[in-house]
Amino acid sequence: MWRLMRRRHETEPQAAGEAAAQAAVTVAPVEPDLQSAAFFDVDNTMMRGASIYHFARGLATRGMFTTSDLFKFAVGQAVFRLRGNENPEHIAVARETALAFVAGAKVDDVVRLGEEIYDEVMADRIWGGTRALAQSHLDAGQRVWLVTATPVELARVIAQRLGLTGALGTVAESSNGVYTGRLVGDLLHGPAKAEAVRALARREGLDLTQCTAYSDSANDLPMLSLVGQAVAINPDSELREYAKKHDWPIRDFRTGRKATLTALPIAAGVGAVAGGVAAGIALRRHYRTQG
Repeated sequence: MWRLMRRRHETEPQAAGEAAAQAAVTVAPVEPDLQSAAFFDVDNTMMRGASIYHFARGLATRGMFTTSDLFKFAVGQAVFRLRGNENPEHIAVARETALAFVAGAKVDDVVRLGEEIYDEVMADRIWGGTRALAQSHLDAGQRVWLVTATPVELARVIAQRLGLTGALGTVAESSNGVYTGRLVGDLLHGPAKAEAVRALARREGLDLTQCTAYSDSANDLPMLSLVGQAVAINPDSELREYAKKHDWPIRDFRTGRKATLTALPIAAGVGAVAGGVAAGIALRRHYRTQG
């Protein structure tokens, strides 16, 4: 009797599993749309504020540099944003400074810290509305790419956490897993974003007239004008006016005080550089103390 009960006990889960499998309803897979894709800016489009600034803030909580350093960079970013001043000479100087500080940092360390800090600081700053737009493209079988001046390693972390296809970001040169302090090309900002999207389209066989791009900044007009459908997300005043003039959809997920606050943290290019300087200082100090 015991053996019979034991045999029934062992076979019942198997029978239940087989029955469930037979009763399962197969949902027709989404037919991949191989010619269409969506391109999303990150800072103030997909995420409230600047991703690299949040990364630097995460480093500050780890004691890698002081909160006063972080405050100085935040003020500098706000000034640039309010002035609308992205002087190429200022960008070049700040870029070289950031690269000098990051030289010698390990790529794997940056990726690891990026994953930790995303989960701690950035995840709650993703705009739900923008995330839903990205998901709608994925549900339609389209690929979704982030396009940002943020370092590509951090951009990839964000894309992976959101379940997106991938990311285009600023590429810092590395050798044997260590940053050299030089860029491969230049900051992925303004016209460079459009060139990156164009190059990706050639590689992936995309028809840009069937693609969509999203951004909050007039700095991204080259990318927005490259595709068949442009959408302004939480737009700055210049992009809002341009979008109205050209009948582009406008989606604003900010309300009241939140809209005012999120307008302050940085324009894409200078903000990425300023935050990069902060992150670079932190990593530099970290490696000096480890040495």
